[in-house]
Amino acid sequence: MPDESRHPGPLAPEAGGEPRVEPETGSASLSGGSSPQKSGLVKYGELIILGYNGSLPQGDRGRRRSKFVLYRRQKANGVMRSRHYPVKTPQSAQAIHNNQLHSISYTLSRHQAVIVEYTHDPTTDLFQIGRSSESPIDFVVMDTVPGNQVQERVNAQSTISRFACRILAQRDEDDLTCRIYAAGFDSQRNIFLGERATKWETGQQGVDGLTTNGVLIMHPKGEFCPPSNSASTTPPATSKPGIWREISVGGSVFGLRESRSAALQGSPVPSESNTLVDGTLIDLCGATLLWRAAHGLANSPTPRQLERCLDDLNAGRPQCPVGLHTLVVPTRKNSNHVAPEAQPVVYLSCGHVQGRHEWGSLNDSKGSKTCPICLGASSTALLMMGSEPGFYVDCESPDYAFVPCGHMASEKTVKYWANVPIPCGTSGFQSACPFCAMPLTGTPGYVKLIFQDKCD
Repeated sequence: MPDESRHPGPLAPEAGGEPRVEPETGSASLSGGSSPQKSGLVKYGELIILGYNGSLPQGDRGRRRSKFVLYRRQKANGVMRSRHYPVKTPQSAQAIHNNQLHSISYTLSRHQAVIVEYTHDPTTDLFQIGRSSESPIDFVVMDTVPGNQVQERVNAQSTISRFACRILAQRDEDDLTCRIYAAGFDSQRNIFLGERATKWETGQQGVDGLTTNGVLIMHPKGEFCPPSNSASTTPPATSKPGIWREISVGGSVFGLRESRSAALQGSPVPSESNTLVDGTLIDLCGATLLWRAAHGLANSPTPRQLERCLDDLNAGRPQCPVGLHTLVVPTRKNSNHVAPEAQPVVYLSCGHVQGRHEWGSLNDSKGSKTCPICLGASSTALLMMGSEPGFYVDCESPDYAFVPCGHMASEKTVKYWANVPIPCGTSGFQSACPFCAMPLTGTPGYVKLIFQDKCD
């Protein structure tokens, strides 16, 4: 009979062997992985794009990466609101043409606007995210293509804003709070909300607004990746997805609009804030990012731990019951050296793992086959490791796989993401695999893996 417990045990916290740490520079670090804090180097957290399993398909290049690590800058570059005033012709306002002054222009009508000026804040660091490759953008984000496919050129019809959002991080080591705001400053240090943009007056004759397609966030309910306490008999509480909200240019929280670019803002949600917490999702209408705080990443598995887990699995020599040869789950180290017949295939209806073979094909449009173990009809997928540690909500072994892509992850991880509604289109939501952004199919959207007995 198949062995349903042949995976190695939980991933224990790794001792020694610190990952590579990028030196602190005057700009945000472009390091591609988790790094511990060292003397003189303070890490705020990481932004990870959903749909890329550790790196972009064409490779991480410069500011275009699958992951962006935020470190405290050598010199603070944050800004804070100083004053606001009405003008009749915003294009001629001095603040707009002063390249040393950050400002936001809210156009109310052809002959009326409100200018909000910002001054330097020595207590915060500013990071900006968007589709533009101009220098003010620290993290260049393009539309995510499901299946981790190559997209070399920026789509002119992209729904991601060129200057999508900005993050202000507190520089105090005792308070590394990060807050998100819709829209980012351009090369002239300006933000423009045109006459058609959604905007409204606030207290004391102030003004706020929303960007065209909006910036949405979702805070998790509970701790995203709680620390595992081996001495405790009570398992850590499981995190659950929260409710999607929209963030304004001024950082206020609102319910969702009727559609993504509707003219009327949603209801205000004063009980929630724009403060990022470990596990907050940020949707830019074309790409979704996961925020992992530095303290939360300390509870997550490292890439080395995930590779070690696969090494242990492959060391058990799982066998294909049809071809009677040893299967090898690909890792980054051996992906180019695994023979095609040795690559494991998972039957997505039952979870049985076998080698690639032509037996049992049903010749239907889905490419279904008959599973040799349980004789059930099922579609199949190549089994691949979910290699991005930031997507894991615990350090347990990868006993499950997402359907239909076949990415392996732990039980709690697949169950968490299967319940996360990812925004798609103007008003739709769809659960998806975080490693490749493929929409999940069937119920529950994942399957427990069943390997053949060890052959030795």
